[in-house]
Amino acid sequence: MNAAPSPERRAAQAVDALRHGWPLAFDGGPTLLPVETAIASGASAGRMLISAARATTLKLANQRDAAVPHAPVLIAGGEDFALRDALPIADPALDLGNPLKGPFKAVTLDWEAAASAALELARIAGILPAFLVDPEGAGEAVPVAVSDLAAYSHAGALRIVTRARLPVSASEDAEIVAFRSAADLREHVALIIGKQSGDRQPLVRLHSECLTGDILGSLKCDCGPQLDAALHAMAHEARDSGGWGVLLYMRQEGRGIGLINKLRAYRLQDQGFDTVEANQRLGLPDEARDFPVAARMLELLGATTIRLLTNNPAKVAALQVAGITVSERVPHQLPENPHNARYLATKRDRSGHLLL
Repeated sequence: MNAAPSPERRAAQAVDALRHGWPLAFDGGPTLLPVETAIASGASAGRMLISAARATTLKLANQRDAAVPHAPVLIAGGEDFALRDALPIADPALDLGNPLKGPFKAVTLDWEAAASAALELARIAGILPAFLVDPEGAGEAVPVAVSDLAAYSHAGALRIVTRARLPVSASEDAEIVAFRSAADLREHVALIIGKQSGDRQPLVRLHSECLTGDILGSLKCDCGPQLDAALHAMAHEARDSGGWGVLLYMRQEGRGIGLINKLRAYRLQDQGFDTVEANQRLGLPDEARDFPVAARMLELLGATTIRLLTNNPAKVAALQVAGITVSERVPHQLPENPHNARYLATKRDRSGHLLL
């Protein structure tokens, strides 16, 4: 007799199912079909699960506090929702080209825990947080329980899998360390610059993956210049004072919302919304990075007391909650350009970054 799948396996299968467009069947709850990726093109349902921020756009703001954009809202319309009609309802980036149908109404949601878990699984999968509820013609569903979600991001499952010398342009004296978790497909790395020493507190930078900034040289953010400056600051630390540095390169594109959703947010920014507003209109958190994973990486490296290179006091607080002692916050501000000036102002004015 086969044993029941572990929570870790069910959670991983649920994320994989959403990316493939397969429905999820929540234990004791509904069956939910992801609107964006669904392969069952003929599916339809009388209700949709969306985010509070999206409900606000649909003129349902009085039904739910818009200050919690990632909260779940259940809606119904005059007719069943077919997938071809559901996608413009789900994606605010399509609003200008797709006048919304309606009217819609918010209806009672008596399975809120499952609904919240579904929206969070959608975020992890990097898709729009929108589902058809108990749809007809959705196909075979993948079973999942609300409690499985915690197993997916269990930081304690992270391990060092390999390390190697890696000379880089900022410093020839560098080592790369790779981390993997059985509970999460993302592979994070750390770059250690200089000679690791327990007698010196390392200069540490947490850097979230940014394909557009780190690789393509995007001017919309300051990620690429911040990455380069952090490596050179660590090289200076090692060369001139005998210290060392650690760059954590976290696979958390778009502060945890994924590459595709980050690009959707860019499109909304082109329509006039700032960074925070764009994420909210997508029904996604402005901050969804996994700081316990960063803390676990530092713990595995033996760096539990650090000097943190950041302008963000919330990052300091999050690491300290996760068990890392931050003895000093080292400012890391770089010049703005005409394309990222509003982005940096939003960081300062709405996200609390200490920028001049």
